[in-house]
Amino acid sequence: MKTKVLMMITALAVLSFSSCKKDSSSAVIDQTSLNLADDDAVTDVVFADVFNTADNATIILDQMGKSIDAKSLTVMTDSCPTITITRPTAALWPKIVTVDYGTSCTGINDNVRSGKIVIEVTGPRLQSGSKRTVTFVNYFFNGIKVEGTKVLENMGYNSNQNLVISVKLTGGILTLPDGKTIERSTDQQREWIAGLLTKSIWDDEWLITGTSTGKNIDGVAYTNTIMTALHSTRACKFIVSGVVKIERTGKTPVVLDYGTGDCDAKAVVTSGGVSKEILLKNKHRNFWNR
Repeated sequence: MKTKVLMMITALAVLSFSSCKKDSSSAVIDQTSLNLADDDAVTDVVFADVFNTADNATIILDQMGKSIDAKSLTVMTDSCPTITITRPTAALWPKIVTVDYGTSCTGINDNVRSGKIVIEVTGPRLQSGSKRTVTFVNYFFNGIKVEGTKVLENMGYNSNQNLVISVKLTGGILTLPDGKTIERSTDQQREWIAGLLTKSIWDDEWLITGTSTGKNIDGVAYTNTIMTALHSTRACKFIVSGVVKIERTGKTPVVLDYGTGDCDAKAVVTSGGVSKEILLKNKHRNFWNR
């Protein structure tokens, strides 16, 4: 009897040790998943900044009215870009707004930009159906070269009486300092929930929904789906709340949770039931390591 009991105790001990060992190993999120979430967050920062630039520029355009020589009441969030407004034809619309950052422009949050953002505007910013088509000329954001075409379309007001902007990005490519690339195409909507008609741009807030697809820096295809609307504010450096699910074929999904509303740099990455807090950045990790 003692021998049987001893054997049972030994077996239970082995099973317990094996179970603990298995739980310990599964409690670690692989670095690839963390990098995927980090890449996604940085990509959002880059293209959100493009949205802000395009929106600021068209606010200035609207304030100038019919004359492209009139003075605007608003300035860009960074003081060094040169803004040029031209008409490709004799008609009032479209207008071309060129935001030229020159060879180097260090602005708010120490973001460094260079090159040009070109915006073709078909009508007033608040006019339903008006579009802003954004392209880039040798444009860099914090060492990352930005390419693609981004179309912002005024979809009018929704049932909450909030303005909705359709945001579609095609052919988006971010080329990192080491030559690696991140590809992205986006079909999203931004619901303006605060600050639309105020004089200050710093009280602007949006809820963002939709999907994105592309390839990460390892060339692996991914799909990004916003599960809980992302809450973005002009005053905060990063998204303040919302949840994104990032999926790859044959891999466990990665969930990026921006929190519940704090204006901070914290987010939580979850994969396979295990979570890890990360710090968000406005520069890619490959840039920081240089």
